[in-house]
Amino acid sequence: MSSSSSNQHNGNASHAAQGSQTYLRNKVMTASPAELRLMLFDGAIRFAEQAKRGYEERNYEVAFDGTTKAQNILLELTTSLRHDQAPEICARLSSLYTFMYTSLVEASRERSAAKVEEVVKLLRFERETWQMCLQELVSETRSAAQVRELPRVNSTHMPSTTGSSSGGTLSLQG
Repeated sequence: MSSSSSNQHNGNASHAAQGSQTYLRNKVMTASPAELRLMLFDGAIRFAEQAKRGYEERNYEVAFDGTTKAQNILLELTTSLRHDQAPEICARLSSLYTFMYTSLVEASRERSAAKVEEVVKLLRFERETWQMCLQELVSETRSAAQVRELPRVNSTHMPSTTGSSSGGTLSLQG
């Protein structure tokens, strides 16, 4: 390969990497908080799998990089919980994320791909759960958007509290 074609190849790779970074930046900047959380799960899974592969291949630099990035995402997931909104759920999720973080610390210490795999399974389950929540939210939002106006209540058909039962009304009293 000539020097000019090698430079052209490197230029194309650099351009593709820049395009990928631009795409990712735009995706993050336009995502809703719920979509960002889903993206965090995707990243944590990807980096935990990188760590697992590093331990399996005895490439500890790759394993360390993946472990560190997955741990940083777990910290972000933990700190972004809104305890004021749902304290019980947030406490449980915080415990789960702390467990996963600690498991990654142990995996790093023991150089254990199996421990990382446990974390990957938990992350996949959490991602799937979050995906189902988002789908339910979208479904509810669409249903609410289809309601053009609230039904009107006709006062002549309202239950009467006066004891009379004339004019098609229903009495609540004996």
